[in-house]
Formats: sequence, structure tokens, C-alpha cells
Amino acid sequence: MRQSPTRLLERQAQRTRLQASTGWIDLTLGLALVAVMVEWVHWAFSAPDGLRFTAGGVYIAIATMVLFAWPAARRGLGWANRVTLLRATMVAVVAGLVVYPDFMQRHAEGVAALSLLSLSLDGIDGWVARRTGSASEFGARFDMELDAFFIVVLCAALIALDKVGSWVLLLGGARYLFVVAGIYWPWLNRTLPVSYFRKTVCVWQVATLLICLLPFIDSAWATAFAAMAALLLVLSFGRDVIWLWRHRLRPIEDAEF
Repeated sequence: MRQSPTRLLERQAQRTRLQASTGWIDLTLGLALVAVMVEWVHWAFSAPDGLRFTAGGVYIAIATMVLFAWPAARRGLGWANRVTLLRATMVAVVAGLVVYPDFMQRHAEGVAALSLLSLSLDGIDGWVARRTGSASEFGARFDMELDAFFIVVLCAALIALDKVGSWVLLLGGARYLFVVAGIYWPWLNRTLPVSYFRKTVCVWQVATLLICLLPFIDSAWATAFAAMAALLLVLSFGRDVIWLWRHRLRPIEDAEF
């Protein structure tokens, strides 16, 4: 028996509401996971009491941005975005620790291990998206923005540990400067094609910053490693800017890498 159009619309609306509610549940579970990780750090390592507020605050800020950017259809996050959200909980805890350099100094291995676990999940979300057919523009943006924020957090951690000068923030701020430049030069806003070199440089940045966090890496070595990562970043951005400049007058659909 065929259903009426009204009935079909009602079922679709009900399904959309259910998907939206699962998204809220995912974000709430993420906050609960942050709380569990923070309490475990308190129990195992006597972390500062303020970590509950700093880590929780960072996660709430991330969740707020997710809600702000969530598509109007308000569909559920999906498995790929759940993996990214899991990474976000770890990044939130690391970011919450940055304001406690003395604690980070005593437990640098643990901070690096948590950061490494977050890094290891990077790429899995893309694999999950392909396997489950849930790839989306929102998911790609969520992953990219989290990567950019993670780099800023690691740069801030190195500054807090007095291993690298404040110039290292250029590694984390480069992408945001690129976004601001796009306001004045619209040709920079063209969507870039997939580049494995760009992805490799991003992973290299994070891996380098993680290595610099380790206690046996002194300031001189950390500065040298960070400088090498900065050089690769300049090459990556320079490569992309040159491509964008060359294609600034061409129709988007005709552009090729």
C-alpha cells in the first residue's frame, strides 16, 4: 500500500528530528568523555583543579562552533564526524593543560602520548567516511579546523614549556592569516585540489611539535625542528598560492592541479 505524500513528509521530518537529537547526544557524550579524562588525570597525576574548567571550556567552545557550522538539515554527526569529535576531546584536554606549564613539564610524556593518540586518529575519520558513505563538506571542514587548532595548541605548549620562542605561533597561525588574506584577495578563496604534499606537511608539523614536547628534546633541538617544520609550511603555502594565482582568472570548473 502506497503512503500519502503527507505521511511521507511526516516520516521524513521525524527522521530528521531523530538525527538532530543524536547529534546533540554525541556532543554531550563528548563533554562527558572530557570530564572522565580530566578526572582520571586528577586521580593518577594530581592535576590542577582548574583543569576541569580549562579543558571543559575548550571543549564547549569546540562544540559551540560545531553547532554553529552544522548544516541546516541538522542531520546526525555520523561515524566519521564522531571519530573527529573523539579527537576533539583529546585536543581539549591538551589545550586545558597548556595554562599549567609546571604540570606539563613534570608529565610531558603523558601529554605527548595523548597528543600522539589524537594524531593517530587523524585520517581514520576520512577512511570511515569513505567506508560508510558519509563523506561531507561539513566533515572535511570539521577535520581541517580541528587540525589547525591542534597545531596552535601544540605551539602554545612549546612556548609554555619555554622550549621555543613565540615565533612558533606562526606555524599555527599561518592558516588563519591565509583566511584573513582571502578577505582582501578573493582569488585566494578558490577551493584547492587535493594535495598529498599539503597533507604530509600538516602531519609533519604535528609530529614535529609532538617530538619537541618530549623532555629529552632541549630548547636548541626543539627550535631547529620547529624551524624545519616552518620551512616546509612556507613551501606548502607558497605552492598553493602560486596555483591560486595562476588560476585566478579561470572558471573554477576548468581549473586543474
